[in-house]
Amino acid sequence: MKKVVTFGEIMLRLAPEGFLRFSQASSFDVVYGGGESNVAVSLANYGVPVDFVTRLPKNDIGECAMMEMRKRGVGVDKIVWGGDRLGIYFLETGAVSRGSKVVYDRAHSAISEIKPGMVDWKAAFKDVAWFHWTGITPAISQGAADACLEAVKIASEMGVTISTDLNYRAKLWTYCDDAHREKVMTELTSYCDVVLGNEEDAEKHFGIHPEGLDVHKNGHEVKAEAFLSVCKQMMEKFPRAKKVITTLRGSISASHNTWAGVLYDGKKMYETRQYQITDIVDRVGGGDSFMGGLIYGLLKYPEDDQNALDFAVAASCLKHTIKGDANLATVSEVEKLMGGDASGRVAR
Repeated sequence: MKKVVTFGEIMLRLAPEGFLRFSQASSFDVVYGGGESNVAVSLANYGVPVDFVTRLPKNDIGECAMMEMRKRGVGVDKIVWGGDRLGIYFLETGAVSRGSKVVYDRAHSAISEIKPGMVDWKAAFKDVAWFHWTGITPAISQGAADACLEAVKIASEMGVTISTDLNYRAKLWTYCDDAHREKVMTELTSYCDVVLGNEEDAEKHFGIHPEGLDVHKNGHEVKAEAFLSVCKQMMEKFPRAKKVITTLRGSISASHNTWAGVLYDGKKMYETRQYQITDIVDRVGGGDSFMGGLIYGLLKYPEDDQNALDFAVAASCLKHTIKGDANLATVSEVEKLMGGDASGRVAR
C-alpha cells in the first residue's frame, strides 16, 4: 500500500489509575500519544507504511517517545532532534455524568520551537502518497504553524494527497487572536484534499455551523442531515477539497456515546450506521482512530467512499474499548464489527 506521512507533536500522557480524580492520585499511568502520532500508529497497525515527523528533545524521555513509535511499526528516521523537553498532558478520566479533564503542560516543548527549514520536506515526501496534519499543530506556536505551512506547500508541489483533522483546541491557541487563528487555519486548509471536522471545529475556525442544531442542547440527538449544510459550506470555502467528513458523536454521558459519520464528495452524502458505545474504556484518540481508519479505507477502497467511511467508524468505535491514545485494533477486528458482529465473544 502507498506510503503516508503525518506531522505533529507526540506527548507524555499522565493519568490517574482508573477513574480517580487528580486530587486522589498518588501515581500516574504513562502513555505516549498525540493526534498525528495516533493516526500513524493506526495506519502501521493496518500494514500501511507510515512515517511520523516531529521534533523531539535529545534526552531519555524523547528517546522513549521515539521508541514507542518504532515499537508500533512507525518510521522514525525523519524525526528531527532539538529543544529541551517533551510536552506533557494530564488526563482525568470521567464517568457517567462527570466529563474527562485535560491539563496541558507543553509550553516550550521541542516542537513548539520548530521553525521552517528544520525538516527536509522534499526528502520526507519522497515516494509518499499521502500527508496528514491536524489543527493541533499550528495551535502550538507560530513556528509550528509556519513549519506546517511549509509542509503542505511542498506536499502540494510534489502531488501528495493532503488531509487534515481540524481539531479545534481552545486551550492551545494562546499565541494569537481569533482573527489570526482563522487566517492561519484557512491558508493551511486551502491545500487539503480531504477535510475532517466536527461541528465545533467548523464553527470555531471558520464561523460555519450546522443549520438548526445546538450540539450542547441536543448532544444525544445528532442527525446526519444537519451537517450537509456544513459540508457544502466547507467545499465552497475550500474548492480544492474533494471530500468533507464529520464524525457524529452523541454524548448521552461520559460513559455512553453514540457514534457515526458522514462523508460528502460534492455530489452525494454518505452516512454510516450508528453505534452505541457503552461503558467507554478510553475515548481519547477516538477522532484520531477515525482518521487513521479513513485514510486506510480511502487508500484501500479508492472508488468506494461508503466502505472507507464504514471502516473508519467501526475502527474508531473499537478504539473506545482500548486504553491509551492509539487504536490497536486489527483490520480483521474492524471488518468483523463492520459485518455486524459486536458480540465481544472470546476468540478461541
